[in-house]
Amino acid sequence: MLSDVLGLTPEEADAYRTLVSVASATPAELAGLVDCDARRVVRILSRLEGRGLAARSLGDTTRFVASPPASALRALLIQRQNELNLAELELDSLDEIYRAATIGRGVTEVVDVIHGTEAIREHVRRIQLGARQEIMNFVKAPLFSPGNMTDDTAIERGIRYRVIVERALFGGEGPSFGEIAQAQASGEEVRIADTVPLKLFIVDRELAIAPLLGSANAAKAGALLVHESSLLDALIALFESEWNRATSFATSAGALRNVPAIDDLDAQVLSLSLTGLTDQAIATQLRTSLRTVQRRIRHLMDIAGVHNRMQLGFHAARAGWLEAEQNGGGAASRLRVVPPVSATTTRRSAGQACW
Repeated sequence: MLSDVLGLTPEEADAYRTLVSVASATPAELAGLVDCDARRVVRILSRLEGRGLAARSLGDTTRFVASPPASALRALLIQRQNELNLAELELDSLDEIYRAATIGRGVTEVVDVIHGTEAIREHVRRIQLGARQEIMNFVKAPLFSPGNMTDDTAIERGIRYRVIVERALFGGEGPSFGEIAQAQASGEEVRIADTVPLKLFIVDRELAIAPLLGSANAAKAGALLVHESSLLDALIALFESEWNRATSFATSAGALRNVPAIDDLDAQVLSLSLTGLTDQAIATQLRTSLRTVQRRIRHLMDIAGVHNRMQLGFHAARAGWLEAEQNGGGAASRLRVVPPVSATTTRRSAGQACW
């Protein structure tokens, strides 16, 4: 943490942390405590002294003492905060210059071509890290980029993250029910569609990345980086249209409205059934038996007073069973059915691999 936040090297941070824990130490004694060469420790202590984090003992100048962390580190922290404030001012200035330049973009400058899988991944990672308001993502089969391209800190930074997952990804290379539930619990908004028209990644309604081709070789061929333009407006409108048509995803009984006498498993079976999955696929996703799924669907049909799946879907839509989430989007409507995953925990996002 000291090295990350205050700009200390790992060796400096380790030496200072050790020096804080003892009354005083000579370079040789400190070298033994941190398991480092004594001559190297002398240089480290010299740098710490220059930063105001260490000082020579008044009684014995060969010994070093740590400066009080509360005062010494606060000074470094204030300095770093000032540097970040100046960097933010510079960023705002550069952003204004960039926006002014984009107004004069020609037709050929509205779209850039990204060549190669690694370049695509890097662009997605970079614009995602720079997101300020919202990320919109179509997740479509086939997936051919294995690693996690989702910035797990985006939700923590207050970024709205909306993902539409193509139904064909269930039971295969795409996210599982548990992973989608976990993503929703962390703040993502996830919906399921029969199909989505293309792979698409939009950040802040200012930039979009879309593949050049629709086949499994699309990433090898490249992708389009679309800047603010009527083309980007059309892609945003396409996402919003698909979002309104896609099926919400409930993972608990509390996420449904006006549905009496059901539990969380009923809600999960209903959600997966409304996405069009078969009974066997639902059983696989929920790690339960086919017979259990069929019994739960029969129970749901009895509650709705209907005789088949089509009628159940129609009744669920008409009665607004998923309306609380459909009309949501704010923090109050997000599901919290499993504990949020900390930043140090590896999780797979519903929009983890869009290429």
